[in-house]
Order: sequence, then C-alpha cells, then structure tokens
Amino acid sequence: MNVTITFRNRTNPFIPIEAEMITPDAFLQDKEILVGEGNRTVPLEALADLVIEGDGFSIEEVDILIRGDSSRVKRVGEYMNGGTITIEGDIGMHCGNFMSGGRIEILGSAEGWLGREMQGGEILCHGDAGDYCASGYRGGRRGMRGGSVEVIGSVGDFACEHISGGEVLIHGNTGDYACAEMKGGTVTILGDSSRVCANMSAGTCYVYGSAEEMIPTFEKKGIVDHDGLLFHHFMGDVANRGRGHLYVARYTYLQ
Repeated sequence: MNVTITFRNRTNPFIPIEAEMITPDAFLQDKEILVGEGNRTVPLEALADLVIEGDGFSIEEVDILIRGDSSRVKRVGEYMNGGTITIEGDIGMHCGNFMSGGRIEILGSAEGWLGREMQGGEILCHGDAGDYCASGYRGGRRGMRGGSVEVIGSVGDFACEHISGGEVLIHGNTGDYACAEMKGGTVTILGDSSRVCANMSAGTCYVYGSAEEMIPTFEKKGIVDHDGLLFHHFMGDVANRGRGHLYVARYTYLQ
C-alpha cells in the first residue's frame, strides 16, 4: 500500500496541525484519518490531497509519503510500530513520539522532540533537529529507550536528555546540555557540544569535536584509541555516583 499525502497551501500556514493518526497502522486498519487544525478537528482530506494505491496485508507493506508544507504538522508517526514514512520537506514537533518500530526518513529538518521517548525503529533526519531530540518530555524521567536516531545536521539544546537505551548519531553540533541525566544507550556527536552529560549515571557518549564547558565532576581515566582517533576518557558524573563513559577529543572546563 502506497499512501501519498500532499498538504495544500493554507491561508494561515502558522496554525499547527496535530496529526498523530498519520501512521502506517491507521491506514492498514482503514481508519478515518482525523487531524486537528487549531481548535477544530477535520478529516485529513480537508487539508491535504490523499492518494492510496494498492493494498497492504501487513504493516510492513505500508509506505507513506508526505509532500507539501508539512513544517507545522506535528506528531506524525506517534506510536508507530512498523512500515515507513518519508517526509519530503520539513516536519513539525514530536515526530516519532513513542515509536516502537518501522522507519521515518525526513529529507528536510525537524522541529523539537524528534523521537521523543522512542522505544524502537529508525529515524533518519537529513537536515537539522530542534531541542530535545531523542529526549523525554518536560518533567519526565525517561527519554529514548530503544531504536536509532541519526541527524545529518545539528541539533538544539537538551538532546538525548534522560536517554536510557538505543543509539543516536549526530553528524553536526549539539546545543547545551546534550545527554543530561543520561541513563543508558550510546550517543555519538561528530561535532561540538556544550556541558555534555551533566548528571550522567550510565551509558556511553562520544564527542568527536570539542566538549565546551565540561562539567568538572567527571573522573579522568586516561587516553584511549577509538575509531583510529585519540579520546580523553572520563567516567561519571561522580556528583550522581555515575558510572557512565564519556569520550571527548577536546575539551574545556566550565569556568
């Protein structure tokens, strides 16, 4: 089953669209797809052209393609458990919330909370991602738990906050407090980061660039060779009795 959703130009494109029903599972079950625009709930066809070709007998046979201006479309792929979603442009906040299976590919950039509390599956974002990528929601204690997230660009603040499982690869830089409260999983940052791994208790983080304003409560263990490069190996955060592993190519301490 191939599903093509083309969002039309709107009079007020800044009004967000809540689209948590855009998942392969919903189309496989032939549900009516409803979305929220501002304070009203409408059928998806009121805002987008919808074309469905072929039949799907399992969720893995459902492929969704999203076109048009989707930059304000939120919660696409929420609770997704299989199939694929491809987004030709940018996507709004909370894409892949609680995802447990399948694959989401974003050819543009993503707003905040990409892969929020994700449990499985794959997300590939070719552009940048906003704050709280692969993190938990505000006030939560558990972020990403499984699966993989790859961002070709850079991400905002609090990336991978409370992460407890899975793998994250960020090709660019991160904002402030990446991997804060990290509890597990593996995060690789190919660019620079700031105040990384504050209050970490477990897990592994690599920073190939510079770790600026390093938290001073980490215990330095030595120099190690990883991936053909030399990294400074730290354990901590000892302020949290943490036993996490932080590897950085270069660093400066928080003043």
